[in-house]
Amino acid sequence: MGTWNSRGLRGSTLEDLINQTNQCYRDAGLALIQKIPTPITPIEIDKEKRHITLAYFDQKSTVDYIGAVQGIPVCFDAKECHEDTFPLQNVHEHQVSFMADFEKQGGVAFLLIYYTGRNEMYYMPFTHLLRFWQRKEAGGRKSFRFEEIDTAYRIHSKGGALVHYLEGIQRDLDEREQK
Repeated sequence: MGTWNSRGLRGSTLEDLINQTNQCYRDAGLALIQKIPTPITPIEIDKEKRHITLAYFDQKSTVDYIGAVQGIPVCFDAKECHEDTFPLQNVHEHQVSFMADFEKQGGVAFLLIYYTGRNEMYYMPFTHLLRFWQRKEAGGRKSFRFEEIDTAYRIHSKGGALVHYLEGIQRDLDEREQK
């Protein structure tokens, strides 16, 4: 099994890697996860080239991805972090609210965080994100440091899945059962 360090992003975007992974999961019958497009309203359209040249966002988006893994509803957002400090301003209040409501309905919500400087990716359970979010809301740090994350949730590539986050979901579910 390769790791993020040995494979690297190789010029692909994080979204492309996740989309490829989701297709791999779908082909294997493991999961059905879809990218949620951000709703826009076109303002200007170039009719000759048939594309939108100016638009605005209709509403706040929820999360980047939503779907099901072996019958378990999942939703997640993918974030990149260039330093060892992750600013919580990169996660919006409406996203945290959506993820909290999603979990109340029996789903699993999480973040995928790619630390570009380290060339490492991590699964962050919603409960961990919520702990940092609540600390911020109580007047504490408006970020969290790499040292504060649970590195047992590091993501590796495996079996064609470049962002093999299913192991993170399983670890997350196992920890919930233990509580």
